[in-house]
Amino acid sequence: MSNRSLQQIIPATSVSDGAGVKIKRSLGLNAQLRFDPFLMLDCFGSEQADDYIKGFPPHPHRGFETVTYMLDGHMLHEDHLGNKGHLKSGGVQWMTAGRGIIHSEMPQQEQGLMRGFQLWLNLPAAEKMKPAAYVDISPEQIPQFEPISGAKVKVIAGSFSTANGSVTGPINGLSTEPQFYDVRLKAGTELTVALPAGHHALLYPFNGGVAVKKADSLQQLNEHHAGLLNQGESVTLVASTDVSLILLAGKPIAEPVVQYGPFVMNSNAEIEQAIRDYQQGKLTAGGPATEIKLNTPA
Repeated sequence: MSNRSLQQIIPATSVSDGAGVKIKRSLGLNAQLRFDPFLMLDCFGSEQADDYIKGFPPHPHRGFETVTYMLDGHMLHEDHLGNKGHLKSGGVQWMTAGRGIIHSEMPQQEQGLMRGFQLWLNLPAAEKMKPAAYVDISPEQIPQFEPISGAKVKVIAGSFSTANGSVTGPINGLSTEPQFYDVRLKAGTELTVALPAGHHALLYPFNGGVAVKKADSLQQLNEHHAGLLNQGESVTLVASTDVSLILLAGKPIAEPVVQYGPFVMNSNAEIEQAIRDYQQGKLTAGGPATEIKLNTPA
């Protein structure tokens, strides 16, 4: 297999979003810092309640998917249809905004550590106006295993290949074929991960740094930096110290992207329509949100 290497490193920048939640943003800082189909990647994490307590009051979305992975803490998701979902440590909410949804994400704790990620994943033009859909995934529904000694992997989306077959996560069958892994490596561990050829892929270490092996050399990727990978069939990770990271891959859509805040469409006219629909209370017209079906291994 041809090994991928780092082609670009994006340091995460501290910004504020929602009602004042402090986050670290790498992808999505501007229109040039996207990696089709990935639009934005935020990492939030603090033990100071003032950094997260006001949360994300009701706000709209149209045209893409949001994936929230809670490492630590407790958040309540509510939408305009009255649906509620409790996102706790180790859990995931995968939401397809489609033609429109209005939701809130509010902390259910007044102290302690709240830490996790939110990823924005684009939808192709043919799916941007489909009905909204969502699913809450509990930690017990996410497979965790040790592919080699010193490595632990959680498979949230897609499949992870091993010497004995593959391990499949709860999210599958989406058009962008996302792969979403939480990888933990002990110091001294070297792990090679197979990735779909043609997919864009990136790494984000959130506890410690990691090196990407390129031939006989190592490319260092520091904590809270997004590392975009070039093409290939695999990536080899080398941990000099204990490290925790997420590894993402997705099939590029290769369509125009026009974004205005929480709306991501293909043209200015579609953005203008989204704004009018929101102002007129029609953003979510067309019926209730549906439920994403999870992969359920036999």
